[in-house]
Amino acid sequence: MAYDKTWAINWLNQFCDQINENKQLLSDLDQAIGDGDHGFNMARGATELKKVLAEKEPDSLKDVFKTAGMTLVSKVGGAAGPLYGTAFLSISKAIEGDTISPEDLAKVIEAGQEGIEKRGKSHAGEKTMLDVWEPVVNSLHQDELSDDVVEAALQKTKDIKATKGRASYLGERSIGHLDPGAYSSALLFHTMLETEVD
Repeated sequence: MAYDKTWAINWLNQFCDQINENKQLLSDLDQAIGDGDHGFNMARGATELKKVLAEKEPDSLKDVFKTAGMTLVSKVGGAAGPLYGTAFLSISKAIEGDTISPEDLAKVIEAGQEGIEKRGKSHAGEKTMLDVWEPVVNSLHQDELSDDVVEAALQKTKDIKATKGRASYLGERSIGHLDPGAYSSALLFHTMLETEVD
């Protein structure tokens, strides 16, 4: 079993579809603790990425993630664009060759997590997308990633007090709300699990 270019394109297309389907919900979540534009910003990037992938198929697995990163950095407003863009560019840099083995998948997704940490000067436990990325990476290393793991990580963000980003201004009032970036990241990993691998 190996993760190849076709898998990556299918995964990202599914992710884009899920973002577009959930854009209102993502923006509603963001309305509660942030600027209220996460869903619409992400949907703009998702629509553009689908178009780019359809118009000119990237040459390699590495290029799929590079294309995704560059597209999201340039098209998604707010903090999400640079963070997702950096994640995908970091994933692209971590890929060597035309396929990724299941063991390498954990390392490659971890490179994305590290990119987000550096760019956002953040770490898990601050009510951000990293609260989904870190448990996902840990589970991938154990070969135990499931939809339940992703969902549990997302739900846990409800109980975290935000100490990063716009939500941190709310202090204690940020508790009780799901983090929108964690929600969109959960969609990313749910679709990764759904995407068939040759």
